Amino acid sequence: MATDTVEEFAPAKINLSLHVTGQRADGYHLLDSLVVFANVGDRLSLRADDRLSLQITGPQAAALPVQDDNLVLRAARLMRMTAAITLDKQLPVASGIGGGSADAAATLRALARLGQCARPQDADVLALGADVPVCLHGHAVRMQGVGEVLTPVPPLPEAWLVLVNPGVAVSTPQVFQGMTDKTNTPMPEMPRLPSVTALAAFLQAMRSDMEASASALAPVIGAVRLALGAQHGCLLARMSGSGATCFGLFADGPTAQAAARELRAAQPEWWVAPARMLS
Repeated sequence: MATDTVEEFAPAKINLSLHVTGQRADGYHLLDSLVVFANVGDRLSLRADDRLSLQITGPQAAALPVQDDNLVLRAARLMRMTAAITLDKQLPVASGIGGGSADAAATLRALARLGQCARPQDADVLALGADVPVCLHGHAVRMQGVGEVLTPVPPLPEAWLVLVNPGVAVSTPQVFQGMTDKTNTPMPEMPRLPSVTALAAFLQAMRSDMEASASALAPVIGAVRLALGAQHGCLLARMSGSGATCFGLFADGPTAQAAARELRAAQPEWWVAPARMLS
């Protein structure tokens, strides 16, 4: 049996904007979102084995006990491959930054490398979850439909993010259920944005349509946004995905790292991570 080991990074997914534009008859919601990735995330290590297994380590492991429906295991079953998988869980669970979806996408990439085989068809990948296709893509993109329509965007400027999660898990179905309006206007066409200030100005005119509902479920989200927005150099503070993680947009690393230090000192129980935006 092969003993090859493959490692794969699962970067955090950030919805810089998230417009909910409708709901299909089958209940799935239609989205329009500018999605980027950050250089913080989970890490997976896969070793060829004659049975499928998963071990979860890392600072967030306690919040994610190994269960049969874990997206990593579901992704492996979709590939019809067995391996001994270790997930180093760095990202908070159920936090709106695609942790589980990013892990599933990383599993698909790693198993394709391990087995030197093709990845599953797009429709099968989508069945794992709406965010798995965009996480498999792994680059800045406009995501539409139920997550299956991915359109390239003009190159984005270099930017930094500070990600903050207050330690509260938010249920995506409950957030959708709490929305009063699900037929909002879509995003406009993406212009070329030559600077981080231009990016911030563009995003100011965009929305995070799930934020009000998520904040009703977890009012601390408002406090997180205010704390981020008060940091020196923060160009925009907004919730990502269905929450509860929020992000601050910054022009450079030192400013973002200084803001992260301030936030950690003020709120030591929050998860805070400065990150370079992978454009």
